[in-house]
Amino acid sequence: MPSTTVETPPAADDTSLSHGLKQRHLSMIALGGVIGAGLFVGSGAGIAAAGPSIVLAYTLSGLLVMLVMRMLGEMSAAHPSSGSFSAHAERAIGPWAGFTAGWSFWVLLCTAVGLEAIGAAKIVTGWLPGTPEWAWVALFMVVFCGTNLAAVKNFGEFEFWFAALKVGAITLFLALGVLAVAGVLPGTDSPGASHLTDFLPNGGEGLVIGLLASVFAYGGLETVTIAAAESEDPVKGVASAVRTAMWRIALFYIGSMAVIVTLVPWDSPAVVEDGPYVAALDRLGIPGAGQLMNVVVLVALLSAMNANIYGASRIGYSLVERGQGPKALGRVSGGVPRTAVLASSVFGFLCVLLSYWRPDDVFSWLLNMIGAVILVVWIFIAVSQLRLRRRLEREAPEKLVVRMWAFPWLTWVALAGMAAVFVLMAREPDTRVQLYSTGGMTLALAAVGYAWQRTRARN
Repeated sequence: MPSTTVETPPAADDTSLSHGLKQRHLSMIALGGVIGAGLFVGSGAGIAAAGPSIVLAYTLSGLLVMLVMRMLGEMSAAHPSSGSFSAHAERAIGPWAGFTAGWSFWVLLCTAVGLEAIGAAKIVTGWLPGTPEWAWVALFMVVFCGTNLAAVKNFGEFEFWFAALKVGAITLFLALGVLAVAGVLPGTDSPGASHLTDFLPNGGEGLVIGLLASVFAYGGLETVTIAAAESEDPVKGVASAVRTAMWRIALFYIGSMAVIVTLVPWDSPAVVEDGPYVAALDRLGIPGAGQLMNVVVLVALLSAMNANIYGASRIGYSLVERGQGPKALGRVSGGVPRTAVLASSVFGFLCVLLSYWRPDDVFSWLLNMIGAVILVVWIFIAVSQLRLRRRLEREAPEKLVVRMWAFPWLTWVALAGMAAVFVLMAREPDTRVQLYSTGGMTLALAAVGYAWQRTRARN
């Protein structure tokens, strides 16, 4: 096995990544990173399938995500890197693993940028009918590409305020919901537990569909470990973000699902048609609930665009730094990998164009290909942590600032949970195609990465 190239802490010059993110930026990125558009909109389909048991589904998937974040936090606190799990996989398993994890995640983030731009444009054209959707997409792309081309503190500042708005909105929602459930909100009557009596309305099959929907709603939590490498104190930032992950997931995801299914009948058409949060606000008699939530969803989409362009550019930069990509993507000026930012934005805009030009074949194939990438990344994280933990205990125990709980047993439990999700995906027709398409892309990248590794070893 050839020796791997490990990223070193950046030097204080214009040709290395800067440390421009402040602790308040990182704290708010960690806090708001769990609140995505998938939570506000995508959870409706999960509720319609699982009924009140969606709370159980989000709890089970949330426990899995907590374990993944703890493992990733352990490695990132010991070895802060803009490559995050990709760099850890290379260190633990080999260059081919870092190549596979990194480039598959890059494709996922860039495609997500395009999807988020389309979603945001649809909301704005709903407010301003007659304006071309493509023009709004282009505007959003230019704005957030420009934000990421500037100093990293600009990205941090945008995310700080985006996250603050999201956190404020969902906190207010939870507060109103709890008051309504308790029967102390003026003008509303508490439904009590009347909507919870049929806990599994569609049986185990409905719970499975809800579980799969909830797993993919948690995507995006990894960004904080990428951003930590450019913060003032990477180790402290990662440690703080990971240690608070449990209550953030419990409060924002599980808490909001519990409030929604208590206030609104799970089989209400509004849950899917208008979105679960709008349905709950309408139940509370909040005027203009739909437009209020559209504003929140728009903020969530724009926040995700900003974060995904950032994450994709840093993953790409890290891969090139480790000799696993085109050298042009590794050019840094002003502490920012500007070529990687441009490439990630262009790929995202290309995905948008494909959604207009070839929606039924090429774009559909691309969406299926990234469908299970997050699970592949999680597996690399778990396997890497298994291997690196023992190495750290032997060579540098002082770097174990964050420790995985009950190692190695809970790491194995997490891997078993991921295997179970794969099996469930293979059982469902809608997710089976995604599983196979992602598997094909992963195998292709692994083959290229392994061939590159062997070639490099011979040279």
